[in-house]
Amino acid sequence: MSAPAPAEPAPTSFDDRLGALFDELAELTGQRNAIDGRIVEIVAEIERDGLWGATGARSIPALVAWKTGVSPSRAETIAAVAHRLEEFPQCVGGLRQGTLSLDQVGVIAQRAAHGSDAHFAELAHCATVSQLRTALKLQPKPEARPDADADVDVDVDVDPPAPDPDPQPSITTTTDEHYTYWQITLPHVEAATFEAALQSHRDALIAEWRQRLETDQRPPMPTTADAFLRLVGAGWDAEVAARPHGQRTTVVVHVDARDAVASLHLGPMLTDSDRRYLSCDATCEAWFHRDGRTIGVGRTTRTVNRRLRRALEHRDRTCVVPGCGATLGLHAHHLVHWEDGGPTELWNLALVCPYHHRAHHRGIITITGTADTLCVTDGAGRVLSSASLARPPTTLPPAVEPCRGPTGERADWWWYQPFEPPPAARN
Repeated sequence: MSAPAPAEPAPTSFDDRLGALFDELAELTGQRNAIDGRIVEIVAEIERDGLWGATGARSIPALVAWKTGVSPSRAETIAAVAHRLEEFPQCVGGLRQGTLSLDQVGVIAQRAAHGSDAHFAELAHCATVSQLRTALKLQPKPEARPDADADVDVDVDVDPPAPDPDPQPSITTTTDEHYTYWQITLPHVEAATFEAALQSHRDALIAEWRQRLETDQRPPMPTTADAFLRLVGAGWDAEVAARPHGQRTTVVVHVDARDAVASLHLGPMLTDSDRRYLSCDATCEAWFHRDGRTIGVGRTTRTVNRRLRRALEHRDRTCVVPGCGATLGLHAHHLVHWEDGGPTELWNLALVCPYHHRAHHRGIITITGTADTLCVTDGAGRVLSSASLARPPTTLPPAVEPCRGPTGERADWWWYQPFEPPPAARN
């Protein structure tokens, strides 16, 4: 006799499945909110005690984005809530209890006026992030506080309003799939100079074009765009001729050979870190003195030339310090310093932002090794890595109530009462 077939589970309805998923989603959302609240408290403690300065990070948001692996915009939100943690205890308390999300509290911390904690903590329990943004736009703008000591005299002549500022030159660009469009706005005087320069280059192109007409080649007649490109090329060539070494300027340093004390030419004394910082990415002339007399001039090193600079930018792309990612205003740092005999070669160079360049020469961080085996450590000797601190959890999730989110009802702003700051106390 065969065994009876197992009973099939009763089919669940669409509403039951959706309800079970929503229950689990609410539980996980509450736990996530509570975890975000604890992250905010940790960041607030790091900022309050100034602990972030020893990490080599440029700012609190940069540190949060680096260590937690979140986007820069979300790191800005976390840092904003942490910065105003004491101003909004009820909102942050809702975050720690899992009833409010980080985005809700972040919008409040970034835009709400002082003293509005209770108002927005109550509103956030039923309002979405978009509705909170609208409510924050409706709050009155802060008024300029009058000087209490100033006496109002109606007979005093009032200065006429300042005239409108002169129009400022501007350049805007737009780009599509095939072209980049430049719009140049100049006052009439500057525009006349620009037109004269452009016409000069156009005349030169037409003269060359006429000479070519006598040959078999018949190129098209030069246009204003050709004249503009020739003007740009002439300016670039003049810059190369004036500064062939590229990015930085010449630094003259006077060094006492006996006491190893340095100063700028006709300038103040230098610390060891500042001397190394200035001479790292600059044309540096070192004059040696003993007993007040000049005894000789040291070797002159040049900065990275344009060709080497392009190779360096192609290799590093950004600041080499983990977690930074800066791309503008980068310095070419000598890994083996120039004072220690380090050459200006690609293997001995690395791109660093001005903040981390100065931090290295001041001992806040340390950059060692060659370009292929670079090692960056913080002030405590810990090796810095671009990876976040995320790892599998070893503790249970926070025990908080499920968060089912705002009600999502349509807001009738006609009946909404914006937050009114209390009137300023008058003496």
